[in-house]
Amino acid sequence: MFFLIFTAMKHLVAPSLLAADFTRLAEELSLVNESQADWLHLDVMDGHFVPNITFGPMVIEAVNRLCSKPLDVHLMIREPEKYIEQFREAGADVITVHYEACTHLHRVIQQIKDTGAVAGVSINPHTSVHLLEDILEEVGLVLLMSVNPGFGGQKFIYNTLSKIQRLRDRLTIRNLSARIEVDGGIGLHNAEKVLQAGADVLVAGSAIFKADDPKDTIRRFKEIGGEIRKFA
Repeated sequence: MFFLIFTAMKHLVAPSLLAADFTRLAEELSLVNESQADWLHLDVMDGHFVPNITFGPMVIEAVNRLCSKPLDVHLMIREPEKYIEQFREAGADVITVHYEACTHLHRVIQQIKDTGAVAGVSINPHTSVHLLEDILEEVGLVLLMSVNPGFGGQKFIYNTLSKIQRLRDRLTIRNLSARIEVDGGIGLHNAEKVLQAGADVLVAGSAIFKADDPKDTIRRFKEIGGEIRKFA
């Protein structure tokens, strides 16, 4: 089990497995293990909540056997409460569910925490961060989608920058330690703006796995922006 300490520190980089070459999965995971990546991000899609299907607990269990990084599992599925324990048993260290998919969000967050995983909540681009006001104290991670979820390789929605700033302000005012993670269209060309807005976990798929030198690209992501400032 990984112990994930949520304090002010250098930002984290989480390569998204969705963009990897699944015919060379063991090699791709070895690359991540040998890199400066902090987490491995895994997008679980069910073809209902989002218009795509990816993988489930069996694949995550196999990935867990090969990957030495903490597994950051993003559930883009309906009724995630039915599967929380399965994903935890498969090796998920962080489990993030969507605000839009949970009728009883507080209950699902508590369910995740009861398994020992870090609990995260995600919102789609059209969802206001103000709707998270009553759950922020309960989560260790807030994932802001900077593309409409369902497919990799989309362009970054720049309105996300103001959402990051608003969320960072709310966390700072309330002295809360949840990390802000951003996923969708992140590349070396815009990562610094995302960090300056207040994010501290960058998810990148195509920008890493489609690069000529993925490990060097991860290194460059880690060097962007220097140390994350302490928000006071």
